[in-house]
This record gives sequence, structure tokens and C-alpha cells, in this order.
Amino acid sequence: MKPKELRELSEDELRAKSEQLREELFASQVRHSTGQLEDTAKLRRLRRDVARVATVLAQKLGRTQ
Repeated sequence: MKPKELRELSEDELRAKSEQLREELFASQVRHSTGQLEDTAKLRRLRRDVARVATVLAQKLGRTQ
């Protein structure tokens, strides 16, 4: 996802998105370790998406405090 799209989401939606991405990342890591993951670049994309969501969430929380 792009940061612009993430900034439009609410805090609850960002938390849900973060949880979803973390679960997908874990599942992909398991598939990679068992040799079933064909698109290994997916791991990199997911890690970066998790970081993007965390950054936008931190920015939102910093503004409201």
C-alpha cells in the first residue's frame, strides 16, 4: 500500500491492517522455509508494508497526544 492510502485510514483500521499484514508475513515466512513460496520478493514487500503501517500509525498517535 502507498503511504497516502494509509494516511486516509483511521487508527482502528490501521491496527487491523497491521495485524493482517503480520499474519500474512508469518504465513509467507513459513511457506518460504518449507520451500513452497515461489515469489520470495513478497517477503520484502510485506516487511515494508508492515513498517509503513507502523510509521503512519505512530504519526497519527503522535498528533493526537
